[in-house]
Amino acid sequence: MSNITETQILDCLKDVRDPEIGRSLIDLKMVKQARSTADGGIDIEIDLPTHAYPRRERIAQSIEAVVMAKLPDVSKITVKFSVNTRGKDTGGSIGLRVKNVVAVGSGKGGVGKSTVAASLAYGLHLYGARVGLMDADVYGPSIPHMLGLHARPEIVDEPGDDGKTIRRIEPPVVNGLKVMSMGLFVAPDEAVVWRGPMLHGAITQFLKDTRWGELDYLIIDLPPGTGDVSLTLSQLLGLAGAVVVCTPQEVALLDAVKALNMFRKVKIPVLGMVENMSGDIFGRGGTMRKAAELGVPFLGEIPMNAQLRVNGDAGRIADNFADDNPSAKFLRHMCEQTAMQIARQLLESPTMPTLEIL
Repeated sequence: MSNITETQILDCLKDVRDPEIGRSLIDLKMVKQARSTADGGIDIEIDLPTHAYPRRERIAQSIEAVVMAKLPDVSKITVKFSVNTRGKDTGGSIGLRVKNVVAVGSGKGGVGKSTVAASLAYGLHLYGARVGLMDADVYGPSIPHMLGLHARPEIVDEPGDDGKTIRRIEPPVVNGLKVMSMGLFVAPDEAVVWRGPMLHGAITQFLKDTRWGELDYLIIDLPPGTGDVSLTLSQLLGLAGAVVVCTPQEVALLDAVKALNMFRKVKIPVLGMVENMSGDIFGRGGTMRKAAELGVPFLGEIPMNAQLRVNGDAGRIADNFADDNPSAKFLRHMCEQTAMQIARQLLESPTMPTLEIL
């Protein structure tokens, strides 16, 4: 029977820093379990803040190095990982059971905002998270086309808290994502001609009356520009944050800065900026430089690739994550960085909830 105590193990883990955040695993409350085994080994379980945690093996390697240096008599170290998606849970006031609501916006149209939103949602799903995708671009919904989705949502009756029957929208599921869009209710060539109050009502209904269920992330594809929808969201929800999509050229960056300042004005945290369509045509690196200048994270670049357009036009955006697609590694990186930025804000918060050692 091993005589190594839990206190000794935890004392070792104080010196192991999370490679993404740079703070002790103990301080971040990521150690879920630490115990010795009958054969002289140690079992440690680390609770990751997101399914999209990049290169988790680095944590295991650091733990093994530190523990073996301090407790050389340990016969074996087993590191296991679980996931407890950290979130603000701020949709409770309107009935949402969503840990993190993320808005994807841009200062202008044509920069690939919807492609990024759909890719972020699908990528997080691939990592194992429960994800919904809401198309808030009422005037120009493109998410259904990108996902190859044509099914009209069903309307279902369910009992309310007061015993009365209420009508809810059952979102169709495609590629593992629960999806809601105005494009599922109108013909592709039909224009939506609404004033602001009607737009506010539609967005509110999509959020409150859709049966989203329990989600780790709800990704919201915003209309381009700095209009009413972001204000509506800021009034209804406490968003985890916003992702600003931009192309590298200076004229696009000017509009991206306006979008970023708009999010700040309505108290929506900016998670970072994504550079889309990087390459010879539009240049490269402009968004990274602008992000550094503005003091916001750079979440990654997505180089120009014609196959991205082909797959989006064909409703096969999931194919962009195939191993033989050169864009896959850039899309995965963008998903990882966005998820980690959300987790970082929560883990570094002084009001972070306590995770008890079992």
